[in-house]
Amino acid sequence: MNNRIIAGCTALVSLAVLTGCGLLPGNSSGTKTVTVWLMKDSATDDFVQRFKKAYETEHGDIRLDIRIQEWAGIGGKVTAALKSKDGKGVPDLIEVGNTQVAQYADSGGLRDLTLESLRDLGSDDWLAGLADPGAIDGAQFGIPWYAANRVVIYDKQLFEQAGIKHLPKTREEWLQDTADLNGAQRQGIYLAGQDWYTLSGFIWEEGGDLAEGSGGNWTGTLNSPAALRGMEFYKRLQALGRGPKTADEAHPFQYEVFAKGDVAQIIATPGTVKTIEKLNPSMKGRLGYFPIPGKRAGKPSAVFIGGSDLVVPDKAPQGDAAVKVVEALAGVKWQTDLARTMSYVPNKSSLARAVADDPGAAAMAAAAARGRATPNSPRWAAVEADNPIKAYMTEVLIGGDPEKAAKTASARITELLADY
Repeated sequence: MNNRIIAGCTALVSLAVLTGCGLLPGNSSGTKTVTVWLMKDSATDDFVQRFKKAYETEHGDIRLDIRIQEWAGIGGKVTAALKSKDGKGVPDLIEVGNTQVAQYADSGGLRDLTLESLRDLGSDDWLAGLADPGAIDGAQFGIPWYAANRVVIYDKQLFEQAGIKHLPKTREEWLQDTADLNGAQRQGIYLAGQDWYTLSGFIWEEGGDLAEGSGGNWTGTLNSPAALRGMEFYKRLQALGRGPKTADEAHPFQYEVFAKGDVAQIIATPGTVKTIEKLNPSMKGRLGYFPIPGKRAGKPSAVFIGGSDLVVPDKAPQGDAAVKVVEALAGVKWQTDLARTMSYVPNKSSLARAVADDPGAAAMAAAAARGRATPNSPRWAAVEADNPIKAYMTEVLIGGDPEKAAKTASARITELLADY
């Protein structure tokens, strides 16, 4: 998920079938094999095998062969499969990052799943951060599978030492608490200067966006009043710690800084806690979670949401059967199982109760209903590769003129998204 999950965005696996005519070798009964590619670490081997066994038992004429796909190089592999002229080697079902659907749909070769979405999958309750990136020009190509988003991970011990008895409910309360936590011996928050996924949430919370599209044309909008307000809040929060202004959250890794025990908060996905505790076992039991506060009490901030969608190639040998597999994976039973197994957010707001007993996942789910993804342009990957947003953030944080820096970055985003 390209740092996506939160983010930091996240672990995937794959189900692939035997190539060829789509029939299980050595079986003359007409059993169909459905090829499904799921990305490495999206689900445990136990979950995949559990699903495989149950699905094959329920559908006696279907077989699933499970294989793991690596993230490295997957874009080219998927694109090549979708552009295959003879259909050879084309999988029947592919798991893709939620923000990747637009680029795959733009290249052609994805099956339109709008009918199934409306008729069989309850699309009216899907998380927008997963569903919206899967919809291109009114057609639903990507079916939401699971989500993950950033939350505030905090040190209960440091909060207690600072006399903070209640978690903040609004952004202003959060700023005040963070200021109370900040001092010579500890950082109120460790927030790197170029954590643009976190900034995106603040911009959306203000009603702005990174870019806006119309008629296939996209324009960078970091210089809108709303987006500038989001950056101003980021600057106020970032100043309440000693995070570098010229680097992102991976330079150094923020969990390494947090594990030293003198940082009160970081913004990350809940799974980061396991890494922190491994680096510093003495922190076990000290860490908690809460949703990133919004402008109003009872309404968490908008956040960037990472995760996966399921797509079916047009040339899938067993496309109809693959759609049925999608319906199972995206349905209540297996959504609940996956969420509890992996501490993910299910694809529907109504299923958030499935992770109510998991503090980290519950904190994610509380904000996931307001989750959003990056602008739904097939060329957004070019923006992330060049990333003028990071340079803009640093310029503002070191004292540059926000409006001037935002105009420069917006112009660059517009250029990168242009349809040449």
